[in-house]
Amino acid sequence: MKILIATDAWHPQVNGVVRTLTSLAKSAAALDADISFLTPDGFPSMPLPTYPGLRVALPNRGEIARRIEQAAPDAIHIATEGPVGWAARAYCRRRKLAFTTSYTTRFPEYVAVRTGLPLSIGYAVMRHFHAASSTVMVATDSLRQELGARGFRKLGFWTRGVDTELFNPHHPVTLDLPRPIFMTMGRVAVEKNIEAFLSLDLPGSKVVVGDGPQRAQLERQYPRAIFLGEKKGADLTAHLAAADVFVFPSLTDTFGVVQLEALACGTPVAAFPVTGPKDVIADHPIGAIDTDLRRACLRALTMSREACRSFALSRSWENSARQFIGNLTALQPSRVLRPVRRAPAASAVQG
Repeated sequence: MKILIATDAWHPQVNGVVRTLTSLAKSAAALDADISFLTPDGFPSMPLPTYPGLRVALPNRGEIARRIEQAAPDAIHIATEGPVGWAARAYCRRRKLAFTTSYTTRFPEYVAVRTGLPLSIGYAVMRHFHAASSTVMVATDSLRQELGARGFRKLGFWTRGVDTELFNPHHPVTLDLPRPIFMTMGRVAVEKNIEAFLSLDLPGSKVVVGDGPQRAQLERQYPRAIFLGEKKGADLTAHLAAADVFVFPSLTDTFGVVQLEALACGTPVAAFPVTGPKDVIADHPIGAIDTDLRRACLRALTMSREACRSFALSRSWENSARQFIGNLTALQPSRVLRPVRRAPAASAVQG
């Protein structure tokens, strides 16, 4: 099965969406599914307002059509609601082609935090975007219930996994810091609520791994916290494995795949009881969720690192890929894309 995924989030960005899509493609190959990507690569771009370090593509209709038709997919999935996602959606709508989407980012909340735009407007736009989808894939039951209450329809599951070979507890980096070490990792931006973690009265050390537009402000405001910048690959794994507790302060993530990555490194998680942590941690003895984040952090210190690792080992990307492919094979065959092949062009679909 040939699958084309349209996404605005792509390398060199480092975030949960990019890691999820990369892992999905790798695991799907073992299930006889060939995934290629329609990405921002090759399109003009501009800095995202309020976040100059992140650029958004400015795709044109003709090139989007050419890339999709050159890929000749059996099914199309739209992973993001950015310019590339909207352009791919428009292509499918013009040709009356079935496609699926996924709801991975709380854009209404992000936009509201940065601009003050009411949530009602943001959700109206998101409902419109996803209404044309055959299946709107969500990662958790709590998110499905929440979106259902907001008027979203045709909601289906696509859970997440973790690469337990890459993320493992075996080679932690040596951090010469007072213990216990409480660590958070991700984009250092206001929507990630990192200040809720940094403001806590905790013993030991607070460490932030990642970069973003709020980093300079938080470094000035919390000089005792350690900011290590962006980490990737084995270096990231080594830092997650070195922490005593991974703190996930976000109130807006739809899942938070980094929770599974921390658990695979044997590090228990502390979080607020919101979508994502409620589904991942729940009542498993691998972390603590509490409206009092400090209390959750201290309780997480008592959790077994072996239990965390064992839990992560049962969350494979292969199971996630099987779910994803199942949602696509449910499309009506008569509406699935089978374009007439054109002569090869100069550039190809990015993958």
